[in-house]
Amino acid sequence: MNPITLLIIYFTLFTGPMITMSSSNLLLAWVGLEMSLLAIIPLLINKKNPRSTEAATKYFITQATASMILLLSIIMNFKLLGTWTFQQQTNSILINMAMMALSMKLGLAPFHFWLPEVTQGISLHTGLILLTWQKIAPISLMFQIYQLINPTILLMLSTSSILIGAWGGLNQTQTRKIMAYSSIAHMGWMMAILPYNPSLTLLNLIIYIILTTPMFMALMMNDSLSMNSMSMLWNKAPTILILTSLVLLSLGGLPPLTGFLPKWIIISELLKNNSPTLATLMAMMALLNLFFYTRLIYSTSLTMFPTNNNSKMLTHHINHKHNFILSPLMFIGTMTLPLSPQLIL
Repeated sequence: MNPITLLIIYFTLFTGPMITMSSSNLLLAWVGLEMSLLAIIPLLINKKNPRSTEAATKYFITQATASMILLLSIIMNFKLLGTWTFQQQTNSILINMAMMALSMKLGLAPFHFWLPEVTQGISLHTGLILLTWQKIAPISLMFQIYQLINPTILLMLSTSSILIGAWGGLNQTQTRKIMAYSSIAHMGWMMAILPYNPSLTLLNLIIYIILTTPMFMALMMNDSLSMNSMSMLWNKAPTILILTSLVLLSLGGLPPLTGFLPKWIIISELLKNNSPTLATLMAMMALLNLFFYTRLIYSTSLTMFPTNNNSKMLTHHINHKHNFILSPLMFIGTMTLPLSPQLIL
């Protein structure tokens, strides 16, 4: 792709969520969402194969539908109240429409079906953008209207997302689909705590991005698209494989790694708010997530797939250009739990 075109695309992709986050006017926030949607479409179809075209089409249809519903609720609210912000007097149906649209954009269950399929059809680099940066704008809008949202509906969406994220990833062998189901589960955790303590949602989002970024970068180094291709990493970059295993365990929330911090604080907060059933269910589903991460580690690090002898001598085709970013990110993603008292204070 032309470098100038690529620069414009990335600038628009960066600017869209920034506009959404910094705007109190819902129409302007919607414009920011549309900018990020239209900017990522060329990146989705950059691979020029039928699978990526299909993924881009699915993504566009889903996101355009969600944008249409969100814009309808914003315009109806303006007609009723004469303001471009949601107020306490806003009709609850309009609030629920906006929440449903943002849930579609985030990939929360039961609006999650597009996310694994789209992630599977695109490159790892674009998948990283889709599962991290593209989540920021809808979450910032949810953060703005959380006081108006019916907490029961939000908790139903979050619980179903955690369930789907845990069960859906169990039978997957493709790394991109595993990361997509991981994203669905993490979004469920973020939305579960939003009615009680929205600052914990932001903490969870930051830690999720810190963990997902080095995981995708490690996959990009070897172009690992499945468990089988990831299993060859032990011969090419054994240090990276060990660090990747730690990041996977951290994603699953295993103490004493960084990923345990948001789960620990969220469960504590839910118990303080008299929601022991929800906290127990979420903790049990987190074990399922940890199971398929551990299975991925076992099949890639602790076992050897049947291969010919020549493949065991391959020590090239490793992309080292991300190494200087990868190491500190992996350290932050696994070793920052001792700093948690400072974060909470």
